[in-house]
Amino acid sequence: MNLSPKEIVRELDKYIIGQAEAKKAVAIALRNRYRRSQLSKELRDEITPKNIIMQGPTGVGKTEIARRLAKLVKAPFIKVEATKFTEVGYVGRDCESMIRDLVEYSVRLVKEEKMNDVKSKAKVNVENKLVEVIYPVKKEQNPDVDAAELKAKILEDLQSGKLDNDIIEVMINEQPKAIGVMPGMGPDMDLSNVLGSIFPAQRKKKKLSVGKAYEFMLQEECDKLIDTESVNAEAIRRAEQDGIIFIDEIDKIAGKGASKGPDVSREGVQRDILPLVEGSTVTTKYGTIKTDYILFIAAGAFHISKIEDLIPEFQGRFPIRVELNNLDADDFFNILTQPKNALTLQYSELLKVDKILLNFKDDALRAIANIAEQENITSENLGARRLHNIMEKLLEDISFNANGEHQEVEVVIDKAYVDKAFEETTRKYDLTKYII
Repeated sequence: MNLSPKEIVRELDKYIIGQAEAKKAVAIALRNRYRRSQLSKELRDEITPKNIIMQGPTGVGKTEIARRLAKLVKAPFIKVEATKFTEVGYVGRDCESMIRDLVEYSVRLVKEEKMNDVKSKAKVNVENKLVEVIYPVKKEQNPDVDAAELKAKILEDLQSGKLDNDIIEVMINEQPKAIGVMPGMGPDMDLSNVLGSIFPAQRKKKKLSVGKAYEFMLQEECDKLIDTESVNAEAIRRAEQDGIIFIDEIDKIAGKGASKGPDVSREGVQRDILPLVEGSTVTTKYGTIKTDYILFIAAGAFHISKIEDLIPEFQGRFPIRVELNNLDADDFFNILTQPKNALTLQYSELLKVDKILLNFKDDALRAIANIAEQENITSENLGARRLHNIMEKLLEDISFNANGEHQEVEVVIDKAYVDKAFEETTRKYDLTKYII
């Protein structure tokens, strides 16, 4: 998908309110990837991504921007917490594990795409096999029916889902049990995959519903039709060229120039991440991957530390810096009304299941937005996550009492309803002006 930066921002605007500067930066970074792909190989190898540091409080859209960006172009994407590499040693997690996780995600992504390509052929094969399994049982029940006619009827019932709950006995591959390694034993490894390549999967008879058997057999059939080596090669290529790694809580590994204590551990984590950002080769169970062209997006609140507290080499590898703004009442109102996945829409659809039709009035949404802004000012700033807390409290009684055993009921959420639900909260704001 070759979107222009303006088109990318337009797509991000459907889910994320405000933060124009951050959206612009990631849109340019993404477009530059396409521009690079159009150059000669010699020049292409010289151009590396310009990594980004996002600075801003929690809940303002840092992670969501990166996640939506990756989803937009179907790029391999993972989020890691920088703090998982600190504390006492690495507890079995080394910094290279983020690259392995990215490759794992890329393999799943490519495999899903390949499965979609072969699914129609696999479905035909599975349906034919199931018809042969079900036929003897149905023949006993209908001995006078012609074989071809009965098989056609079984196939029709199978496709319509009428046989989903019938119990049958089928041969399926036994799922291998995951075997891990003890923490601190080096790179992550799933020994079940190693043993699986030595000992073939065991097949056993199992009684399952037709629906479950269909799922298992479809997975097996798709695996047979997919070339694993080509999947792994494509996954490595895509992770190398299109991968995005979002490193959150980067401010928590920023030291202040101290030479001992916890700052040593934090600086050590920076130095271990640095080769990956600069470009190195990492060995994974799917093959080796070069990290030179992976886009790294780091983010942190930087309340206590500053970006300048990161080691100079680390700062140099993140040339683009963007600051995300705090959310105000207008932003909260827009978050409640504009995005495709707006909270009001989510709650309306959830409660519609129990025949409650929520009708949010604009004055109620304005009141909610004002409460969210005040709560973030007077207590911990949670950004947009504050709205989840407020909406849960606002709809608590409705959610608790709804059971779907009644006729459809419309519930109007207006300002009076919000004021009543948050009477104590608003009184607290009225008293704060008297406190010196």
